[in-house]
Amino acid sequence: MEVRAANAGDAPGLVELLGAAGLVLDAQEITHRLAAVRQAGGTALIATQWGPPSGIVILHWYSTLDEAGPTAQISTLLVGPDDRRRGVGRLLLKSAAQAARSAGCVRLALITATGDASLSGFCRATGFAAAGPRFVRSLRKHA
Repeated sequence: MEVRAANAGDAPGLVELLGAAGLVLDAQEITHRLAAVRQAGGTALIATQWGPPSGIVILHWYSTLDEAGPTAQISTLLVGPDDRRRGVGRLLLKSAAQAARSAGCVRLALITATGDASLSGFCRATGFAAAGPRFVRSLRKHA
């Protein structure tokens, strides 16, 4: 399994992945949105082995007054139904954290849907702590 930046050639596979989550978009719209993410100072990473992507993570970074450096926010973390419980989400999260560190970020945030117990459990299991309606974790190693 490899994680890499999503590109226009991945759009047909992303149609299938996003469709399984109930988000219906055509390949052209996905290509346009991937470009918009990059232009806005974010990144989209996909996990792929053979065939269409197994998962995607999209993150953006921004500065706030309460942190010394930028925060990277995960706006999308999705793993295909057939690839869940195989470490794909953790692999995407690790790659997202690396990308965020490379961008100078000091914190990683993930906003979850209200009542999504499986994602909340995943967040806690991967080092995030509840912070109001979102989960956050430091990108620095603890001494």
